[in-house]
Amino acid sequence: MIARDGAKNSLWQTKSVQFFPQRKADTNVLYDVIIVGGGITGVATALSLQQKGKRCIILEAQHLCFGTTGGTTAHINTLLDTSYKDIIKDFNEETAQHVYHSCVNAVDLIKKNVSDYGIDCGFEEVNAHLFAQTGEEVEELNAIQTACAQVGMDVSTEHQLDIPISCIQSMRAGGQAKFNPTAYVFALAQAFEELGGTIVHSCRVTDVDVTDDIVAVLTNGDMYRGKDLVYATHSPPGVNLLHLRLVPYRSYALSCHLQNGHYPLDLFYDMKDPYHYYRTQIIDGEPHFIAGGFDHKTGQEVNTDHPFKLLEAFVRQDFDVASIEQMWSSQYYETTDGLPYIGPLPGFESHIYVATGFGGNGMTYSHVAAQLLTNWILNVPTPYATIYDPSRVKPMAGFKTFVKHNVDAVKNLLSKILPPEHLEQLAELAPGEAKIVMYEGVKLALYKNDVGKLHALEGNCKHLGCELTWNSAERSWDCSCHGTRYNFDGLVMNTPSTTDLRSLLIDIVEKEISSNKK
Repeated sequence: MIARDGAKNSLWQTKSVQFFPQRKADTNVLYDVIIVGGGITGVATALSLQQKGKRCIILEAQHLCFGTTGGTTAHINTLLDTSYKDIIKDFNEETAQHVYHSCVNAVDLIKKNVSDYGIDCGFEEVNAHLFAQTGEEVEELNAIQTACAQVGMDVSTEHQLDIPISCIQSMRAGGQAKFNPTAYVFALAQAFEELGGTIVHSCRVTDVDVTDDIVAVLTNGDMYRGKDLVYATHSPPGVNLLHLRLVPYRSYALSCHLQNGHYPLDLFYDMKDPYHYYRTQIIDGEPHFIAGGFDHKTGQEVNTDHPFKLLEAFVRQDFDVASIEQMWSSQYYETTDGLPYIGPLPGFESHIYVATGFGGNGMTYSHVAAQLLTNWILNVPTPYATIYDPSRVKPMAGFKTFVKHNVDAVKNLLSKILPPEHLEQLAELAPGEAKIVMYEGVKLALYKNDVGKLHALEGNCKHLGCELTWNSAERSWDCSCHGTRYNFDGLVMNTPSTTDLRSLLIDIVEKEISSNKK
């Protein structure tokens, strides 16, 4: 089993064997491209560049698939979270067509990789079904279907689903797919190494400097030099304008066995907000039914166990569940206008690139990024490059929702003082509980583990000082401003922060607690 950025195990973790790099890094080499991040985006991009003759190295802070790739539900879509109806409305039809064709090319690349490298990852081409359950949803569905047809998608109207959920009307969309993401990424990593690429695990990037067209990358171990650098870390480390254009979200998923043995082949989505999604994955001959939903902004759910309970109850009301296998959550990022940021990192005219803001379509957009970033670095024109350019400005699309998030984020950023609590309350934490408290003017993030050991950390995010929120389900400290997440020991699990939380002297704190209780 592989480890991941949370306490709960995903289906893919339990069905995968950890990948171990076979090639040793050479710090004396000037690499053509340094890729930071070993998820599906980083590995697919590295392989694409290596295939083009570039000498590449992947620097991964933990190990491959530690983050969202190990926690995705792995829907491969050209039917996107941001509908083509909205893209046409907020941009124009030409932009929507470019987005669609870039996604078709991405799905084709996944299919080609599976074929070329003989990857056993359960890849299947399937249909997607978007279904309406109210009259208002039917109107929206008809508008979405019209836009899908405009951009060239294979769509048709249906009135019955191959799942035990009733609907008034549904839209079938062809050209979708599904697979086991970790099996796929590990196979790409092996192909990358066989082409001469290098992968370094447990290598956290701490600083980057660009001088005389050379990118110097300082890590917790060695220094690496390259001509170009790609951040495939969702939110780029450090402080950048892009952080004000990204909103972090958590999504919840479960895998289960069904009593009646009927596992649907296709992908299914309702039209709620947030929506629910369903599919099946066969691994080693065994079917697993996967469902997800109940998304929320990172750090803004007080009880993170609650969405899991809601999800399980929601699935059980329609499906004959024999047993729940795994339940897990994962992180993704939304952008201001609903389209990803893929290209030069704002503030850098050249050499530093980024891919982020994929929403719930990371499997597809990761390969849009692999193709587009390869073309950026090779200086090959791409018709849709400006659409995904991180420096684009489209203030109207999604503006109200985005402003609301940033009002929340700025309030959080500026809020440095919490109402003080009585110190004796610190000793009343039950095993498994956590809270933020003030102690002699210092904000503490306190967590007591299952055996009663108290962990005390700095209570503010190291990125820009926002307040942290305890995620009881994944046992992590989450930042609602820009999505940094730390484990209970203070180690960074998700950027943009690259600095761990400082652990405070537990023995002194516990001594003070004891003396105050007497």
